[in-house]
Amino acid sequence: MALVDTRKMFEMAYKNGYAIGAFNVNNMEITQGIISAVAEEKAPLILQVSRGARSYASNSYLKAIINVAVEENPDIPIAINLDHGDNFETCKQFVDDGFTSVMIDASSKPFEENIEITKKVVEYAHAKGVVVEAELGQLGGIEEDVVGVSSDDISKHLADPDQVVEFVQKSGCDSLAVAIGTSHGAYKFKKEPKLAFDILQEIGDKLPGFPLVMHGSSSVLAEFKDLINKYGGDMPNAMGVPEKAISKAAKMAVCKVNIDTDLRMALTAKIRQVFAEKPSEFDPRKYLGPGRDAIKDMVKHKLHILGCAGKAAECS
Repeated sequence: MALVDTRKMFEMAYKNGYAIGAFNVNNMEITQGIISAVAEEKAPLILQVSRGARSYASNSYLKAIINVAVEENPDIPIAINLDHGDNFETCKQFVDDGFTSVMIDASSKPFEENIEITKKVVEYAHAKGVVVEAELGQLGGIEEDVVGVSSDDISKHLADPDQVVEFVQKSGCDSLAVAIGTSHGAYKFKKEPKLAFDILQEIGDKLPGFPLVMHGSSSVLAEFKDLINKYGGDMPNAMGVPEKAISKAAKMAVCKVNIDTDLRMALTAKIRQVFAEKPSEFDPRKYLGPGRDAIKDMVKHKLHILGCAGKAAECS
């Protein structure tokens, strides 16, 4: 199966009450871990490339790795998304490079300017058969080049349902990331967050069938935080989005959930463990391999949290 876009995925996810996992890739091992998990669980998949990933590995390398994954897994519907494209030119480049989805993030701009920029991307992408994700409102936290509001101010920046409706109608975007209380990065919250499910429900009522996206949705799993800290790390106050909240959102209007930090933590925890237990080890295969396995197990777990395990066939 060639790369697909997200239209069918989101249609089935919305109809049947689950969400698609959108996982950020930075290298071969991360991609392999993700792909192995979705192949075993027979789940649809969105792979994402961020600005930081492009700076680290270059888009040509990442796209080639993803193409191999697609070729070797013909029964799995896989979409490839540009994550947080910051301007029209970047989005245009990735449309032309064969991505099946692009995200334009003009959320830092005034409302009308965000609409204008998003609409320009939509018009170009749709002419090429590519879908567009946009963002409205400010999330919390920091991850790579994405800077949001402080954890104390998240509640002040929640999405306005009426504004969401206006934005979708005027911009023509295919999906929308909205601020409902999530946050980027590992250090998201000082205490367990409460997501704005009332706002999510109101948006769903006003825009029935329209797919929403949750950014900043890693859970900062305790098993990996504890391993990192046990083997020399320092992440004492890392706290993410509870998985029960993610599962609830996935049964509502959320059709795509972004996960990046949890991938990094799984990889880092296992590498630290190998180095601590085998300090003479210098073969990258002997520490990247366990990291890849940890990513696979973590992603398999996430697919059940999202409810998309076993849904590959209906999304094809």
